[in-house]
Amino acid sequence: MVESPQTQNALSPDELHEAWAVLSVDERVEGFRLLPPSVVDDFFLGLSAREQAELILTLPPSERRTWVRLLPPDDLADLVQAVEPEQVDAILSQLDDASRREVNVLLAYAEDDAGGLMNPRFARVRPDMSIDEAIGYLRKQARERVETVYYAYVLDAEQRLQGVLSLRQLFQAAPDKRVADVMQRDVITVAENTDQEAVSRTFSEHSFMAMPVVDEARRMKGIVTVDDIVDVVQEEATEDIQKVGGMEALDAPYFDVGFLAMLKKRAGWLMVLFLGEMLTATAMGYFEHEIARAVVLSLFIPLIISSGGNSGSQATTLIIRALALSEMRLKDWWRVARRELGTGLALGTVLGLVGFTRVMVWQALFKSYGDHAVVIGLTVGVSLVGVVLFGTLSGSMLPFLLRRVGFDPASASAPFVATLVDVTGLVIYFTAASLFLRGSLL
Repeated sequence: MVESPQTQNALSPDELHEAWAVLSVDERVEGFRLLPPSVVDDFFLGLSAREQAELILTLPPSERRTWVRLLPPDDLADLVQAVEPEQVDAILSQLDDASRREVNVLLAYAEDDAGGLMNPRFARVRPDMSIDEAIGYLRKQARERVETVYYAYVLDAEQRLQGVLSLRQLFQAAPDKRVADVMQRDVITVAENTDQEAVSRTFSEHSFMAMPVVDEARRMKGIVTVDDIVDVVQEEATEDIQKVGGMEALDAPYFDVGFLAMLKKRAGWLMVLFLGEMLTATAMGYFEHEIARAVVLSLFIPLIISSGGNSGSQATTLIIRALALSEMRLKDWWRVARRELGTGLALGTVLGLVGFTRVMVWQALFKSYGDHAVVIGLTVGVSLVGVVLFGTLSGSMLPFLLRRVGFDPASASAPFVATLVDVTGLVIYFTAASLFLRGSLL
């Protein structure tokens, strides 16, 4: 049997996926058309909403409809939100009236709320149905519109949620029993305006495959599935990591962000941090007389301020992540402060002893500090205790302060904390120096 030219030139999904990020739009379309028919649907569904939109809008209208109608309503809503306003009609015009209404309903919700994540197509049954009738009705729904059947939701005539049934419960129940007799009435739900982070925490607490979304009257609006939450968790983690790195969060993959947009995302925080570091230069200018009289003090400035910045970065990273996972709340700030006070004091003492030892070893080996070695060592050691303690406390409290005033705690990024500790570290260092070295070097 002779293979067709298309089969001979077919790409594997893995090959195309690996090269996707560096391909031009035309090259992506060409590669997409070379995929074997048996895998092309799965490849398309695995793309991000932005990549799907880019691909669909490049295809001719005759092909566009096939791919638009392959997507469930919640994914279609994501796709519409990923395109420019003038391109929305090119997407919605490919849908039938019912699908278009579903997508428009979803677009009315905020993108980060449960209503914006949910799929309005779900398996439903009535409480007065027999088990056999319910199974037959579910089979019909699966053939027609419902793509995800993890649970069957029991709704009354007003579409209010009455209970839920797993498929296991349906098949194990006696055929002549009523749905109301075997359904679970205590159903865990999320409100339609619940933030996506709160929804993801509810999923992690209960290990559900899907969760019903209801309005204030407990009318069921749709379901959020676990695959949606996986995307949410990845998105939120990416956003937090980028903020902790000292920049605005990107709203697209790295290669999809334009040059000017990338500059805008990164330049703002760099300017803020640069201005903050100028305070460090101001602080050093204030102590220039001490530095001029005891030049040896300048040798330890990088050691002092980097230790404070590192300890602050550690603390702020731990607290930001704990707040994101709801492991602690705002009212726990005092418990955290007490814990970090002890931690900072212990860490500072360890580093202080190491710093003092370093000075004494260099004095023994190279006579580097003359008759003032001990007081220089004490200055370095005590300064490290103070700087690390301050860095740990400030790094742990800043996320609480930002959360309290309504900002994202991730904005208390490690570079921001390090900049703050640089300035205070110099003040602590030269204050200790004036205490220990006055009358000798100063």
